[in-house]
Amino acid sequence: QVQLVESGGGLVQTGESLELSCTSSGRSVAMKRMGWFRQAPGAQRELVATITAGGSTDYGDAVKGRATISRNNRQTTWYLRMSNLTPEDTAVYYCNAAVGQYLIWGKGTQVTVSS
Repeated sequence: QVQLVESGGGLVQTGESLELSCTSSGRSVAMKRMGWFRQAPGAQRELVATITAGGSTDYGDAVKGRATISRNNRQTTWYLRMSNLTPEDTAVYYCNAAVGQYLIWGKGTQVTVSS
């Protein structure tokens, strides 16, 4: 079994930067794709960024140019760095991983951006 744990959330000011981490533990498995999604109150969960095992990345329109996703070589930890944060970035951020036919999710970490 694989567990994902996010860290790095918290309260930041408008214009500041933030880095989130997602660490996997448990059974060692090959992950086809790792990513970050977010969900604001009353909104649907939306894509923030994904990275494949080969290193290809994709970003949601709301964060393009402000977000960078990366991972370590063992693919056990991946990161999301976001800059120039605004209150619209306030949400619970979830990491996920595609393992075989399954999509595994972390429990999320709250990011709050104050104006």
